[in-house]
Amino acid sequence: MNFTRAMVTAAVTAAMTGAVGAATPEEAAQLGKTLTPFGAEKAGNKDGTIPAWDGGLTKAAAGYKAGGRRDQDPYAGEKPLYSITAKNMDQYADKLTDGTKAMLKKHASYRIDVYPTHRTAAAPQWVYENTAKNATAAKLNDKQVPTGAFGGIPFPVPKNGAEAMWNHLLNWRGENIDFVDRAYLITSEGKPVMTVDAAAAQSMPYYFRDGSLEANGGNYWNIRLVNAGPPIRAGEAILGRLNLDADRDASYVYLAGQRRTRKLPNACCDTPTPATAGVMSFDELNVFSGRLDRFDWKLVGKKEMLIPYNTNRSLAGKDLDLVGPQHLNPDMVRWELHRVWVVEANLKAGMRHVAPKGRYYLDEDTWTAVLGDRWDAKGQLWKTMWQLPVTMPDLPATTPITFGFYDLLSNTWFANLVMNEKPYQYKAVPRYPETTFSQDSLNSGVR
Repeated sequence: MNFTRAMVTAAVTAAMTGAVGAATPEEAAQLGKTLTPFGAEKAGNKDGTIPAWDGGLTKAAAGYKAGGRRDQDPYAGEKPLYSITAKNMDQYADKLTDGTKAMLKKHASYRIDVYPTHRTAAAPQWVYENTAKNATAAKLNDKQVPTGAFGGIPFPVPKNGAEAMWNHLLNWRGENIDFVDRAYLITSEGKPVMTVDAAAAQSMPYYFRDGSLEANGGNYWNIRLVNAGPPIRAGEAILGRLNLDADRDASYVYLAGQRRTRKLPNACCDTPTPATAGVMSFDELNVFSGRLDRFDWKLVGKKEMLIPYNTNRSLAGKDLDLVGPQHLNPDMVRWELHRVWVVEANLKAGMRHVAPKGRYYLDEDTWTAVLGDRWDAKGQLWKTMWQLPVTMPDLPATTPITFGFYDLLSNTWFANLVMNEKPYQYKAVPRYPETTFSQDSLNSGVR
């Protein structure tokens, strides 16, 4: 992988020293100058295919109504610069992930349409200010838990892979969100099977503007999801609270048939999650989620890669306009050239996981893991995960909605948070009452 010498040197030094901790004052001083407030390179690349960051997209697209749908494409008039198929993929191989190349080889119908790059990432000023504070205050303890960070990207100048992954886990995506969605498992024969039809409440206490981490006991992400369908799952519910200290995570499931709420005993890692009817594991959600302590995380460096980006058009039309028999409809997925941080995960000695190796690609502007690949115990490339970042100028943010994976061995695939046929898509709302994410809310039937 063709990283710059400086990036390789920095990555190797961090790996050799095991460096963890805050940025130096000199490094932090570059935030907002040579670096964006989130730590990305502010300048564009040498050949102009990646522009300079100029503050991101903070003006809503024509037709957007607050609390409504987000399928207005801010760049609808643009045409692809070029398209990549199996026939010409070798020309672009250094800018494609292993999983993307595998999909191009496997399916003649798979195609990547590459558009002009727009660096739309943005966040409120107070999030930028907190990120600047975190830069010199945040550290990782011996459990790989961040301390001294709140309300912003914890490590805008990362020194190792674990810090970069925490930036992904704590990426800015709004404070309180209401959404309704569906999920589909597509069989090896190309048949879509709806596994989820749900309403969800989501909050990020880590980003409560007037809050503090101590006030919520270290919880950084809460979600409650209630199923309306398919009929066999109607009335089920799942509640999750993720904590910076993963030993304090808590997840509960409401079983409609038993009218009982049960605490999930092992709601992490490669355990299948009821939120997807068991199709995805807990740590495959949003490309990667949950605890880091089963893996060694290596910050490989930064690289220009082709990734899905500014994909508002993917929310238009019907569900099955997007969800095809073998993969997402290429006509509805916009790809762009962006710089990404590459992080590799290797299973620690003595630990167990069905996917002992992974590689993740984190967009430098948002810190979101947009793409990821996983290898099985035999060393076979097994799954390639993806998310579709969407512009949300009202938050403001560029953050994914729909996500999923392609199983390269079984030829099945899965799409989650499909909202094409829903009346609203990722709606920012006032702060939920604390009871919304309590176990009692499931026991009492509060929805």
